[in-house]
Order: sequence, then C-alpha cells, then structure tokens
Amino acid sequence: MTLVAGVDSSTQSCKVVIRDADTGELVRSGRANHPDGTEVHPEAWWEALSAATEQAGGLADVAAVSVAGQQHGMVCLNPAGEVVRPALLWNDTRSAAAAADLVSELPGGAKAWADAVGSVPVASFTISKLRWLAQHEPAHAAATATVCLPHDWLTWRLTGGAGAPVTDRSDASGTGYWSAATGEYRRDLLRLGLGRDDVTLPAVLGPAERAGQAAGGALLGPGAGDNAAAALGAGARPGDVVVSIGTSGTVFSVADTPAADASGAVAGFADASGRYLPLVCTLNAARVLDAAATLLGVDHQALSELALSAPAAADGLTLIPYLEGERTPNRPLATGAVHGLTLGTASPAHLARAAVEGMLCALADGLDALLAQGATVRRVILIGGGAASEAVRRIAPQVFGCPVLVPPMGEYVADGAARQAAWVLTGAAEPPEWTSAAAATYEADPAPAIREQYAAARDHVIDRP
Repeated sequence: MTLVAGVDSSTQSCKVVIRDADTGELVRSGRANHPDGTEVHPEAWWEALSAATEQAGGLADVAAVSVAGQQHGMVCLNPAGEVVRPALLWNDTRSAAAAADLVSELPGGAKAWADAVGSVPVASFTISKLRWLAQHEPAHAAATATVCLPHDWLTWRLTGGAGAPVTDRSDASGTGYWSAATGEYRRDLLRLGLGRDDVTLPAVLGPAERAGQAAGGALLGPGAGDNAAAALGAGARPGDVVVSIGTSGTVFSVADTPAADASGAVAGFADASGRYLPLVCTLNAARVLDAAATLLGVDHQALSELALSAPAAADGLTLIPYLEGERTPNRPLATGAVHGLTLGTASPAHLARAAVEGMLCALADGLDALLAQGATVRRVILIGGGAASEAVRRIAPQVFGCPVLVPPMGEYVADGAARQAAWVLTGAAEPPEWTSAAAATYEADPAPAIREQYAAARDHVIDRP
C-alpha cells in the first residue's frame, strides 16, 4: 500500500490525514489546535503541524504530502527567511480602509481590479494587508524580502527551508496581485499595495507539479488554498456548487472559464485542478450557530431541535448574521441584528430558527451572485462542520430552493490535499478517482418568505464605531 498525507492548516487547527494513494481509504489521522486571534506567528502553525503529524503516526512511511491552508494570510520574511511579524489572517479586518483605498486609487476602480486579477480587494486579501503594513508598520514593510501565504510557508518548512517558497494557482489567486486568467503576477499592483515590488514572490506551480521533498524524503505537492482543496476532496466537477459552512461560509463552483465580477461579490479564484473556482465568502457561518447556542444556553443538538420545532420564516423573526463584520457584502464594521421581535417570536425556538435561516440566507445570496456570473448549478453539495446540524440540512433546501446533497462528514480540505499528493505520484492528466460513500439528499418545498423577509432586513444594520 502506498500512502499519502494531506494537511489542512485552517484558522482554528491543523488536521493531518494519511490515506491509501490508490483507493483514498483513510489509514490514520491527527489534529492539533491553533491559537485564537486574527494574527498568529507562523511558528504556531508549524508546532501544530508537528503535533498533528505525530498523532497521525508520522510521515516515515508516506510517499507524498500536500498542504492546504487558509487563504490570504500575509506571511512576511526577511532576507534570512525569518518571519518579520506575526501573520495577519484572512479574518483580520483592520485592513478594510486599505482595501477601499486600493480600489479607489487604481484608475477604473473596481472594474479595473476585476479585469486585472479577477477580484476586487477587500480586507481579507493579502494585498490589502500589505497596504496596511506599509502604512502602519513601515519598518516591518521595509524589512520584508519575501511575501508568501500560510500554505506556502508550511510547505517550505517541510523542505527544511530549502530554496524559496512556492505556491499554487488557487492560493496565488487570492492575493490580489496574481491573475487566474493570465497566470501572471501583477507587480504593478503589488507596488500599489506595498509601495515597492522588489520582494520575492513564490513561483506558481501547476496542479500536480512537485514542490520538492520533505526532510524525510516524501515528495511535496504544490498545495492549495483551503476552498480549492475542499472542492478536490469533495470530488466537485464543473456544474457543482459547494456550500461550505466552517468558520467562514463559502459558496463556490468549479468552472472552465475565469470569473471577473466588478461588484466584488464573486472572487475570481483558480482551483486545484487547472480550472477556476469563482467563490463567494462570508465571514460568519458556523460561528452564528455557536453564538445562538451560547445565547440560548444549549448544545448544538438542542439548537437544531429547537430550530426544527419553529415554522419556516420563524413567524417573521429574522437574524442578520454579521457578527464579525462581513466580507460579502463588504461591510467589515457591520454588526448583527434581529428584526421582527414580538411577544410571539420571543422564544428559544424562534431565535434558533432565525439563526439557522439567517446564516443560510447569507450563503444563498452568494449562490445568487454565482448564478449572476454565469455559474451552472447541477447540484449543491453541503460540507463543513455546520453541515452536521440536522436543522441546517433540512432548512437548506427551503432556503436554496433546490435539493441539497450532504456527503458523509469528513475533512474535505485535508482529503483534497491528500488526493493532490496522490496525483503528484501518478503524474497523470487528472487526479485519481477515489471511491466515496454515497451522499444523503435533502429535499423540501422552497419557502420564499424566508429570503424575502431577510432581504427586507439585510441592510438595516449598525456599523461599529
């Protein structure tokens, strides 16, 4: 049996899966937590990767490894390869004003950005964080010789720091200075962000191109951004829309052509198979369920039961889930809101239902944005930790207006990285076909009142001072 390893270095933790390269069968796995916060020293990721790998039985018998990681994080290295400052993560919104400045400063504004790199800068993007760095920490900006992303840095560390970091198409497409359509860096945009363009940027590898060797001898894949790896792990094909409910919520589809949405709602990313991954991201997903459960003093099972005991549209109670600001729509300072609170709706069941519906409505807005960009929806695949909720599974087809497929719960980001590692071993034109368990299909009559009352309340939120 030939073994491969896939790594998911997410916001919250590091997961490692070891799988059979031919069948995809899970052999063993490990997990370790990351520290909380929106800025983290990359060394914490390395420590978590080491701990998760040890828990998974090590890599001595593994033939290839690939790392998938949270997108956009800004990792700055000095000429000696040392980390200049803790990495700013995708969910750090202090760069919101910098993103707005970048959009206004490029002649042609949002459309020019979309045409150039497929996306319009928001606080999450690396280029926005580089502008923030140049403005607020000029000494750190001046000390930066290399800019890379979380998965790039971890792959580089696995080589023992040999050579320069490399990246892949999917993660490069989330920086704001690499174009999925042309396959080229835009150093003029990097200069607009950082104030200089003489820094080293990772070479962008193809989907199954080797990134070197780990210290123990295993081949290294190019890795991927987390959403692209999830698409690979879930076996998504053109015409599939994946809705992932994790720390963030993402709605993305595998496409044969690149996207360029001047509204900024859809990011024109690349995927991990050589195709494209138009994507909508919300900052608030499973954490909305966490917050509702905490507020009601119940666990997630009880929250789900409460939500399912209330009627569709919760008798008019609507929750707008912008608890940590929001990325889509671009409201980084927004707060959450509850509308339609009456004596009749002031119950745990109504609030639980409104929380689930509000989270799903925000994702449904993302699905609409993909459709507006020409996405074809053959099926909707629901994954991520939030998909474990029975209420989410049963209410989703009411909100989305179509059947929803829920594959068995799994580590789809890590699984996608493992599948890429197996692909690196074969060198074939397409990734290996792995057998997966059948997905459960959830169907329900659409309930348009849910989205109608959400749309009426969506813009009535207050920004933080």
